[in-house]
Amino acid sequence: MSATPPPSSGAAIADVVAGQAGHALALIFEREPRTLPELAEAIGVNEADAAALLAGLERHELIASDAAGSALRAGPAALRFARVGALREDLLELATPALERLARESGESANLIVPVAAGTEAIAQADGRHLLGATNWLGRALPLHCTAAGKLFLAHGVAELPKGPLSAPAPATITDRDQLLCELDAIREQGYATLVDELEDGLSAVGAPVRGGGAVIAALTVAGATVRLPPARLALLGRLAIEQARALSAALLQRTAEL
Repeated sequence: MSATPPPSSGAAIADVVAGQAGHALALIFEREPRTLPELAEAIGVNEADAAALLAGLERHELIASDAAGSALRAGPAALRFARVGALREDLLELATPALERLARESGESANLIVPVAAGTEAIAQADGRHLLGATNWLGRALPLHCTAAGKLFLAHGVAELPKGPLSAPAPATITDRDQLLCELDAIREQGYATLVDELEDGLSAVGAPVRGGGAVIAALTVAGATVRLPPARLALLGRLAIEQARALSAALLQRTAEL
């Protein structure tokens, strides 16, 4: 078995610089403002090298300095990242009443779903009273084109379809892009998305968009057995999902205003 080649000098240097940058950021996030001399001493370099390193972080908006350049704080990009985490916590806290009402009135599983790189992911669930069709969706990454939440994210420009042929996990999955685009237009007009036997034969769902700062950031969905969710029932639950999604959006707006 051949030995792993040693890292090149360039890779070794890059690793050291990355470590220094990470250490500097951690110190700023831990307590701010920080000064150039204290950061240089903490990461073990001279002030000139520290200034060059911090200038790179500032160009990427990870840190920010005052007019004199003497006080260093977390930058806009870092604050945006932190806000995403806080927003997720707010979502989880504030969505509970909406999820519980959707599950109680529908008898089906209700989920709070967010967009992720792989498609969609459920981050909270309230179980319904029916055993048939009951599934734990938490943490499961699912495609965009064959889920109610995914269709919402596509319809509102939160996500984009991957290139190449669309997968067909069930016989009714829409794989024709033009047909799917027509459905996305209808979703924007009616305010909710539906799914019938497209992710799995016998499974139907409906979902409505949750907004934060004017943009769609999540979806409230109800999913259950197709035999219990004919078109009229899906339409009724769609209106209920819109009502609860709007209430959650309003709660998020109020929470943001209080910060």
